[in-house]
Amino acid sequence: MKRFSIIGHLKISYLRPFIFFLVQTYGNPNVTYAWYAGNTGVTNRSGRFIASHIGHTGLICFGAGANTLFELARYNPSLPMGDQGMVMLPHLATYGLGGCENGVITDPYALTVVAVFHLIFSAVYAGGAMLHSFRYKEKLEDYPAGSRPNKFAFSWDDPNRLTSILGHHLCFLALGNVQFVEWAKYNGIYDPAIGAVRKVEYNLDLGAIWNHQIDWLSISSLEDIMGGHAFLAFFMAAGAAFHIFTSNFGEYTEFKGKGLLGAEWVLSTSLAGAAYTAFVAAFWVSTNTTIYPTELYGQVLNLKLEIAPYFLDTQTLANDAHTGRAWLANFHYYVGFFYLQGHLWHGLRAMGFDFRRIGKLFNELETSEISAG
Repeated sequence: MKRFSIIGHLKISYLRPFIFFLVQTYGNPNVTYAWYAGNTGVTNRSGRFIASHIGHTGLICFGAGANTLFELARYNPSLPMGDQGMVMLPHLATYGLGGCENGVITDPYALTVVAVFHLIFSAVYAGGAMLHSFRYKEKLEDYPAGSRPNKFAFSWDDPNRLTSILGHHLCFLALGNVQFVEWAKYNGIYDPAIGAVRKVEYNLDLGAIWNHQIDWLSISSLEDIMGGHAFLAFFMAAGAAFHIFTSNFGEYTEFKGKGLLGAEWVLSTSLAGAAYTAFVAAFWVSTNTTIYPTELYGQVLNLKLEIAPYFLDTQTLANDAHTGRAWLANFHYYVGFFYLQGHLWHGLRAMGFDFRRIGKLFNELETSEISAG
């Protein structure tokens, strides 16, 4: 009888840590990718890679604008917004747009303008994506050295370029935080305590920010929330400066991430970050009523566990509908779950694990059982 060992089959030689791949092909240099493989098909084509990102941004803008118009078309001001299962309008109302008073929008024209602008910009992004796809070269490095397009060329095994790109991403995130803080300071955001929009000064209390690492679900001060965003702006700006200005400074050591070079590994770590933020958002929206007021998103949710965890409404709506809070919490939770699976999948592939061996494992198990019988 043939003896079979799972540990022997999945021995450590099949999982080679510290050997990272641009995109895992398992030794096949002629791999082709179907349309559903996403950005994998354009990983080695920097021009098309940028085009796909522009196209994704256009899709996001279109979705935001179209859904906002859809919710405006069915919005009933006589009913609480939280009872109408809406997502876009409550977010805009939270930012002080639409003249929100006690959870009721008084100026829908402003929201229409926001929606239309998103649709216009989605068309601009779509044009940019098509321009980069059909007019410009597939690889930006094919342009003459020193030309403007060539400056945006990058290679996944170039540590200086990767850390510089990361720095610029952090820079834009920092600017987004600054914009939000300044918007709250000069325009105002919705305060459920008074049922109206008010201007909010940030409270940059580092002690409070540190303590909120544990009790962040119970934050009830808009000033503290703005202070947290102000701190994030500074933190991200410092990170941006570090990654941009140290990109060509000194030897690229293991401490600086020398072993983490490769598109698949970058994707894996990015998915891990996205999964973490999705989980945080899910639990935040399910319980917090300061940033997610009940009059805009509905009552807080209960966490249930059957086959998988899910968030359940604590109020009953007509026609078995769900609140916007329930939609947001469950969507973020399950998107985070699938992002986490993607993180593990791509991370293991980047480290050299061959998932095809799992199929061979079960085949050999079946063969072993037949032989034993």
